[in-house]
Amino acid sequence: MVTGHLTEASLRTLAGDRSFERGRGYLDAVSGVEVGDGWVTATVHGTERYAVELALDDPDGLIGECDCPYGLEGNFCKHLVALGLTLLAQRESLPRQREEARSRMQDLDAWLSALPKDDLLALVREQVSEDRQLRRRLELRAASARGDLTGVRARIRELLDIGPFAQYGYVEYADARAYADQAAGAVSALDALVRSGRAADAVTVAREAMRLLAEAGDSVDDSDGGLGQVGERLADAHLAACRAARPEPEELARWLVDHALGELDDSVTEIDPLDYEDVLGEQGMAALRELAVEAWRGNRRGWAEKSLMERLAKVSGDVDTVIAVYASDLAPNGSTHLVIAGELDAAGRADEALRWAERGLRETRDLAAVDTALVDYLCDRYARAARPSDAVALRRDHFRARRTLLTYQQLRDAAQAADCRQAEREAALTLLRADAEQQREGWYGGPVLLDALLDDEDIDAAWQATADFGAADRQWLALADKARADRPADALGVYLRLAEPLTQQTGNTVYERLVALLLSIRDCHRRLGTPDEFSAYADALRTAQRRKRNLMRLMDEHGL
Repeated sequence: MVTGHLTEASLRTLAGDRSFERGRGYLDAVSGVEVGDGWVTATVHGTERYAVELALDDPDGLIGECDCPYGLEGNFCKHLVALGLTLLAQRESLPRQREEARSRMQDLDAWLSALPKDDLLALVREQVSEDRQLRRRLELRAASARGDLTGVRARIRELLDIGPFAQYGYVEYADARAYADQAAGAVSALDALVRSGRAADAVTVAREAMRLLAEAGDSVDDSDGGLGQVGERLADAHLAACRAARPEPEELARWLVDHALGELDDSVTEIDPLDYEDVLGEQGMAALRELAVEAWRGNRRGWAEKSLMERLAKVSGDVDTVIAVYASDLAPNGSTHLVIAGELDAAGRADEALRWAERGLRETRDLAAVDTALVDYLCDRYARAARPSDAVALRRDHFRARRTLLTYQQLRDAAQAADCRQAEREAALTLLRADAEQQREGWYGGPVLLDALLDDEDIDAAWQATADFGAADRQWLALADKARADRPADALGVYLRLAEPLTQQTGNTVYERLVALLLSIRDCHRRLGTPDEFSAYADALRTAQRRKRNLMRLMDEHGL
């Protein structure tokens, strides 16, 4: 059955629930469906017009491609779902359409095979005159076949020239895909050179092509990643040519390092030198390491230099060199120290890892700015080493430097493990009360003191804190929710105050918040034994808000 891999279930699995459901809404946007033998193409109109293709007979199952940004990342997008669902709606006729496509292809092949040479040449010339891309591809193949390296390079420069697509020196998004399609022709030329026994020439041309593409990259809006894909294919073609040509190892090593560290942005034609290990051999790899070390010593803080050194050291298992690379440019917040500790842990050198982490803490000038992951790492190590007092001391210092609910919770938990929770809690709350006193008039989001008391479930102290220092609306709501069972009258006053401004606003989000408050208000009245008062309140609210139909619907759904 031709739709053996094409089912609603397979589409949902490939796309995920969200994209599948969104794809249902694009059924009317599918046009130009063309059925081949094993493939189907179409256009789907979304933000732009997107070309989609489904391969129906792949051994690995249903495969799809779409040139929308999400699809170019390798995802099975909503546009592919829309095409798949369109095909399922005509599943009865799909076998016949595929058979017809196969028959047409066979007829075309037989006709072409029977054409006299002159007629076939006339047909090709006609197509070449009408299709610029086809002409350029054939020109490249012809130049490659006759060994015309100068001609090949000239044609590739034409393919990578942004001029025909650029306005004011820049290729806009609307034209970027067409430019990328043209630039992809350079890959075919390189493949043809290798096949014709000119692999060494292909290496040279590939390097020039990558340079030209990198130069063009700054002048192209490659939001959909099409140019990046061409760059990846050029890099693959260069590697294939090197494997066929076997260039001199030290020369190749120098070019790889120069490419990795060059001034041009190599993100379009990114190359991993380690992919060339089989081509470089021992001699070339030794040269690569030597050149990388030389470059790094000349610029220890250069990102590209550090990245290359790190990759080479990790592959060779040289942990000390990896650490030296990191240590040459330590971040002031201790984050690099933590990375080094992780490398040492992975190498089974836990004691050294701990020393590096503690050094990171000492060298952080401002504990408020320290990488919190470093603090977490050290506290975990202290806990596993049965050093709870050290964990408490670190959590205490971190809390004092950065007084937030999270650091309070972390200090409280560490103190609990060290059997000193009450003493640490009282000292921490004293600091938070002092903060609240100093900033009584300037709170944004409410005092941390109140968050801490609420997190401790100390409701009475939290009520007192609101009287002393005030609170943000979110804190009032949290306090009312926690206190409602024991202090329904106090909670009711909070809910009524929070509901009032919402009655003056519109929007479904506002209505949902208002209805949630109404449910809490009703519960308070129930606890107070005054349900009639709530009924009167709700009736008055309905009368005043009757024009807000979505609010009325929500109130009906909740029996309000």
